[in-house]
Amino acid sequence: MGKVAGISLGATNSCIAVMDGQQPIVITNAEGFRLTPCVVAYTKNGDKLVGGIAKRNALMQPENSFYAVKRFIGRKYDEVIDAADKVSYQVLPDSNGGIKINCHRIGKEFTPEEVSAQILRKLVDDASKYLGEEVTQAVITVPAYFNDFQRQATKEAGKLANLEILRVINEPTAACLAYELDKKNNETILVFDLGGSTLDISILEVGDGVFEVLASSSDPDLGGDNFDQKIIDWLTNQFQSQECLDLRQNIQVSQRLTEAAEKAKIELSLGTQTEVDLPFITATPDGPKHLNATLTRAEFEEMCSELLARCRLNIEQVIKQAKLSLSDINVVVLVGGSSCIPAVQDLVQQLTDKEPLQSINPDEAVAIGAAIQGKIARRDNSIYCMRDVTPLSLGIETIEGTMTKIISRHSNILVIKSQKFYTATYGQTSVEINILRGEREFAKDNQSLGILRLDGLSLERTEIQVTFDIDANGILNVYAKEISTGQEKSISIIGASTIPAPEVESMVRDAERNAEADRILRQKIDMANLIEARKNEGQKLKSYSLKLTSNDNSDFKTGDFTKMNDAYRVLFNLTNNLVEQVLAAQKRQIEGLLKNLEKAIAQGNYDEIKSLGNELQQLMMQIGDAASPRAIATIDDEFYEVI
Repeated sequence: MGKVAGISLGATNSCIAVMDGQQPIVITNAEGFRLTPCVVAYTKNGDKLVGGIAKRNALMQPENSFYAVKRFIGRKYDEVIDAADKVSYQVLPDSNGGIKINCHRIGKEFTPEEVSAQILRKLVDDASKYLGEEVTQAVITVPAYFNDFQRQATKEAGKLANLEILRVINEPTAACLAYELDKKNNETILVFDLGGSTLDISILEVGDGVFEVLASSSDPDLGGDNFDQKIIDWLTNQFQSQECLDLRQNIQVSQRLTEAAEKAKIELSLGTQTEVDLPFITATPDGPKHLNATLTRAEFEEMCSELLARCRLNIEQVIKQAKLSLSDINVVVLVGGSSCIPAVQDLVQQLTDKEPLQSINPDEAVAIGAAIQGKIARRDNSIYCMRDVTPLSLGIETIEGTMTKIISRHSNILVIKSQKFYTATYGQTSVEINILRGEREFAKDNQSLGILRLDGLSLERTEIQVTFDIDANGILNVYAKEISTGQEKSISIIGASTIPAPEVESMVRDAERNAEADRILRQKIDMANLIEARKNEGQKLKSYSLKLTSNDNSDFKTGDFTKMNDAYRVLFNLTNNLVEQVLAAQKRQIEGLLKNLEKAIAQGNYDEIKSLGNELQQLMMQIGDAASPRAIATIDDEFYEVI
């Protein structure tokens, strides 16, 4: 069986690696480079170009050269209108609201997946020639913010390239695999991945071959391209001030400026200034015009201050999400070519007080990690395993439209959690379980992922166990089981654990803004429901107390349970003298508490309601303790949340 390729499919460049025994190797392409530009172009003759030669062709034929296609993969047209306006080729909607890329040169339209497949095919063909054996299996990496549609589209691109995709994994996780290949100690690691178009930051705990993602923060619109654009803007402003000409209007000139800006950025990572020389950048009736400018590192850092501030914000957010302090970070890893910018490195080091690891080329670390994951996927006796986390809490809608969280945000994937509920009314024969995702207290403010209906329930108040199970592929499986009969229904939800980072951050910020108002309203609803339950129990206890003191014990003596709540059936097994003694002793206290509760509820005094509710609960527990060891468990069962 051939080797499994680890492929970092980027927006700007891609890289491919394989495992040679226990060591990863990065494979050079046919042109002798370890990075392959993610560009596909078509010539005047209709010939297809991929990689570096396509990137050079883009200077002269930008409308027939397709780059940054990763931004469009798995997306709908109305989601990417702004991004479509920023590329030199034509991006159009298809009949289903998807995306197609128009190639004027050959009169054909491509999907983003088809263009990505052409890049993958070149990577694999070059790797097969390099290795002397055919590569048919691969692990592909994606940004952490990719949702399920984008991940599935990436797999589809692999299939179009005639590859068997063993797994799609997050880029930060792959990078951590690469850097922690030989480590054995338990450490907390921050992975800062600044690529061509995205920023991904993750915090992971690594030890004993387990890579556990504690938190992740992503900015899909912040990357090396943004730093390049700052230089482009500076160059065009310089030229316009000197020549009174705006270079932004010429597509071919824009391509030259982009190439020059990227080169200048790289040179400023190595030196304190760079010369940008673009002869014959344009022409006027007076003759050709040339662009020549000198840019210092200090000027570059000043113009990128806003981008650096966004980097800082993302680091602070991920630390907060992980519920850690900066001092808890043991290791910092820099990934992505733009992490080589000195100002970025200084920022990360100043914030974390840790010198980042850079022992692996930051452009290659993700591909190396993917290659390692390929070995894991093939079960080649690897000791490594990984766990990602859920970006948002998962739960169900309960009484009064509240949300009860079953799996909390940032819980590990590969998790199973259960909780018991009662139906809202007696004799309820069916229940609809609304499965939710979000951080707000009420169902209407969160996302509904699906409805699970359980029919044919027993003709009494039914106890239902709801189980949430997230598997290794991030699929949420929800099971609802009626305890008394054992009947069970289930539903599987794809993409429950994947959601774009901007949407996650938006929902979290929304929850934070409304936290206090939600808490107050939730507290009122919970308290009202609790007091109603306590009040009903107290009234029933009072009723039985009156029966016992009047020697009317027929219900207990005959075993006629139809008039009794489940919580008190256990009293049948108690001696009449003990029951009478306990209830009679507490009767006056129960009546006093109930009267005060009614008054507090009428006044809306929730602090008083809470205090009296606690007193009543303690009294109920005392009665249960005195009456029977089983009474406590039985009474507690009555306070499961209601669906």
